[in-house]
Amino acid sequence: MSILHQSKFFVSAAKLNQLPPASVPEVCFVGRSNVGKSSAINVLTNQRRLAFSSKTPGRTRLINLFGIPNPQAPDHAMGFLVDLPGYGFASVAQNTREEWADVLGNYLRERQSLAGIVLLIDIRRGVTDLDRRLAEWIAPTGKPVLALLTKADKLPYGQRVRAVFAVTKELKNIGALKVIPFSSSERIGLEETSTHIINWISPKVA
Repeated sequence: MSILHQSKFFVSAAKLNQLPPASVPEVCFVGRSNVGKSSAINVLTNQRRLAFSSKTPGRTRLINLFGIPNPQAPDHAMGFLVDLPGYGFASVAQNTREEWADVLGNYLRERQSLAGIVLLIDIRRGVTDLDRRLAEWIAPTGKPVLALLTKADKLPYGQRVRAVFAVTKELKNIGALKVIPFSSSERIGLEETSTHIINWISPKVA
């Protein structure tokens, strides 16, 4: 069984100073509202409702941490999956959007325990202006990025391949970038994605 399947809710935080002290590796998930972030976390952890998606996109404003128990010390986490607020929903007030942008940007730039970033992009939309802005925040950190092209089941194989090429080219400034077609419903890319995340959390396990 994958260590990701043992993930449990740990804490929610509205601000960075409410997070626990940086310690064990963290892998964060970030993407536009409605990109399928909660579904991806749930299928990777083999749990139906570990991560919740709001019925009103853009409503979720909390950073949610899910702990992966340490086999040698079950009461302590060997790492965290971090669900960052979705971004870019048009009906949210401008000042609120900017506040979220500050939280996202500061977490990505300053969180010392951040081991890897999972960036979710709708394969049918490609890289948006907000995705590019996020990439500009990520690039200086030097952190490795796994770009999941969600809803890959909506496109035939040939179009998926072309989408991977296009996104890889457009986000090349990030540096350490891996792009994978992904589908929560059809479990496309699930094993490869799990391996990447586990390797960031605990290379020995992977």
